[in-house]
Amino acid sequence: MIVVTGATGNVGRTLVRLLTQAGEPVTAVSRKITTADVPQEARAVAADLADPASMLPALAGADAMFLLISGDFVAVADNPSDIISTTLGNAKSSGITRIVLLSSQGVATRPESPSHGKMGQSIEDAVQRSGMDWTILRPGGFHSNAYAWAEPVRTQRTIAAPFSDVGLPTVDPDDIAEVAAVALRENGHTGRTYVLTGPALTTPRERAAAIGDALGEPIRFIEQTHDEARTQMLQFMPEPIADTTLAIIGTPTPAEQRISPDIERLLGRTATPFTHWAHRNAPAFR
Repeated sequence: MIVVTGATGNVGRTLVRLLTQAGEPVTAVSRKITTADVPQEARAVAADLADPASMLPALAGADAMFLLISGDFVAVADNPSDIISTTLGNAKSSGITRIVLLSSQGVATRPESPSHGKMGQSIEDAVQRSGMDWTILRPGGFHSNAYAWAEPVRTQRTIAAPFSDVGLPTVDPDDIAEVAAVALRENGHTGRTYVLTGPALTTPRERAAAIGDALGEPIRFIEQTHDEARTQMLQFMPEPIADTTLAIIGTPTPAEQRISPDIERLLGRTATPFTHWAHRNAPAFR
């Protein structure tokens, strides 16, 4: 049995589907999950990582776990790494022997950031100390962050974003899910950390154009200032996460702009470009 936390999110939903299609028994976990959210073959368990006791029914009978730490969890938990350590101890006691952690590239590239670096490192440390076989996935920005543009695209055919011509190799969440499935099901990944990126740098202006191409209609791009973008971000993310995100997308380090070969090495194909993601998800923007 494989436990998938964050099972209704952009990565987790696809991971649950991939695992069930491969014939793996899956327990899908999210705070408000229902049976309608998962394939018929999967078991849905409503639980909250911030409450380790609520996770116990999900862990029973499992031998592997995909661990996703959401921004919401980090925002509400007083000591996230301590809480995760408790859940990891419970997982080991329940018979789980393999953990795949979805972390962040920022652990390495922004070590002084409270949200991306220090917090992420403390959770990675907890996983590495757990006594279970572990694999860590460190993606950069997601293609699916573009969903934040869906409403203005639908209603006004406009996209507003800062740093219009700064490129980053954003990654398809489905690629992350496919890598996670490999690490959960196959041997040879214990003690490995994989950096997951897309196949090319793309700028916000280029991503807006790609969405327009997918829709068959032009999209008007509006350049935001740093402060305008920050004000908007603070409506749905904590201040430390917003500030580090702005630093990454505005002044990326060489490591944050580097194309990683890990997806191609693990999956035997190139990573999915943003243009393909945009075409696949065009209905969200219509």
